[in-house]
Amino acid sequence: MPHAVGMPSPGFQAVILCGPGVSLTTFTANPDDFPKALVPIANRPMVWYPLEWCYRMGITNIKLITPPSSAAAITTALAQNPHLTSLPLPKPDLLAPSSLSQNTPTAEILRHPEIQAAITGDFIVLPCDLVCELPGESLLEAWMIHQGGLGGASFASDEYRGAKMGLGGEGGGRRGGLGVWFETKGEDSIKGAETDFVITTSLPQPAAPPPEGSLRPHISRLLYATTTDTLRDITEEKKGFPIRHGLIGKHGRIKMLTTHRDAHIYLLPYWVLNMIKRNEHFDSISEDVVGWWAKAGWQEGLPEKLSLHEVLDPTLSSEQGNDGEKGSRASGNIEDEIDLASMSSTHVSVLTKNVSTTKPPLSVPPFLSYIHPKTNATSTPSPLIRRVDTPHLLLHTSLHLATLPPSIHPPPNVYPIGPSPLSHSQKISTDPSLIAPHTNIHAPTTLIAPNTTVATHCVIKSSVIGANCVIEEGVRLTGCLLMDGVTVGEKAVLQGCILGRRCVVGKGSNLKDCEVQEGYQVNEETEAKGEKMMVFEGLDEELGEEEDEADGQGIMLENK
Repeated sequence: MPHAVGMPSPGFQAVILCGPGVSLTTFTANPDDFPKALVPIANRPMVWYPLEWCYRMGITNIKLITPPSSAAAITTALAQNPHLTSLPLPKPDLLAPSSLSQNTPTAEILRHPEIQAAITGDFIVLPCDLVCELPGESLLEAWMIHQGGLGGASFASDEYRGAKMGLGGEGGGRRGGLGVWFETKGEDSIKGAETDFVITTSLPQPAAPPPEGSLRPHISRLLYATTTDTLRDITEEKKGFPIRHGLIGKHGRIKMLTTHRDAHIYLLPYWVLNMIKRNEHFDSISEDVVGWWAKAGWQEGLPEKLSLHEVLDPTLSSEQGNDGEKGSRASGNIEDEIDLASMSSTHVSVLTKNVSTTKPPLSVPPFLSYIHPKTNATSTPSPLIRRVDTPHLLLHTSLHLATLPPSIHPPPNVYPIGPSPLSHSQKISTDPSLIAPHTNIHAPTTLIAPNTTVATHCVIKSSVIGANCVIEEGVRLTGCLLMDGVTVGEKAVLQGCILGRRCVVGKGSNLKDCEVQEGYQVNEETEAKGEKMMVFEGLDEELGEEEDEADGQGIMLENK
């Protein structure tokens, strides 16, 4: 895989947040031993993907942030996992402050003194569940051009900390930020995928058109961002979506997007740490830091409530203009002044009459949005950007990556510009002697890791099989993900299943769309559809094995 180790460092740090994996509890029930960051996507640990993305764009100053309980497991993986040890040097630094827990909000993590001390300049925040083919250097280039920082990222110097700077502008690192949103609908869409609601406006057209392949045509200014759940709550309460006159008065032409999702890729200037520190009510980077920042560019009075005067001008007293949490939260909802009932990914609102607004006294650096274009079936597919934070996304993304041609000797005319950076060097990595004759393995859509044994008369299509697995005689696998050390008994038939590490599926079982927890043993001849098969500790003795339909989904409970 290509890495930009020979190019000069762009001067950025990368901060990768290794979260708890709440929605992947079938496979992260014990985050101390097996945290979300190590859950395999297409046979690679999840954290490999954001690490590889950073190295590919030339960023080598990388901080992995994790709760102390997961630090040992991640440290061991960085030293021993062959995929992680094959990444370029230097290795990422692992930070695990003692006060961090699996439930610490993302903004609070950046507010932690140890994390603030570790960040010394402009930085990128990434989730550990990011899978991204988009060239990061192209994103950095677009950010630097739009923010007027072609000389590279600015670092926190003594001049920045002490000298008086003008409000806004580029002095002392007063650049804006940049986030990434990707389309969830289209040819490669996933049913039920989480979406966000964003409002953007176009940037002024450049004097010279950008070169072919530049990301700049897809960069706009972010005006509003929230989750679909929050949007739903607002529209239900207000019987519509209210918007302030201030937004329409300052940006008469806006675009509302309802089918995109926040990738949680944030390019942030150093001064943002001070804003996060001053606003202790910020919990989420996406909803609070980015959401409030975007609104501060047009909502009158909000910069003062967020203490942006003091943030952007360090010589001002920290007490001046700081209304604290109460003042900031008081203007949280967009006021019920204009009702825009038509909301879609293509709707454009144009104000035709003049609206008088008061120009804010502070020029807030803009937060920009890169809206990743959807895949067009008639042209070259757009690079993959996806967050893998649900079992369905874990399976779907793994199966998608399994279809990528190998990076070594790829088929001709498949990738005219070269293989994907996420391709495996080989599709079938296990020793050929471990695959018995009279088996049917569809190699173009299947990945098989080393030391896996496949017995005779097996049929394997569109599946990902981890290392040290045992597939016994007559097994049929279609659209499945098997983690390391799985055993599938004779003549078992599995479709659309995810099997956790070292679990065992009894012979003759027929499973469809099931999740099987690490170490779980599925009885022989089991028939199941759409069930989560998990082992729970501490259940009452009389519970035994039963089926729980409380959530509308079968769950096999076994007392340990």
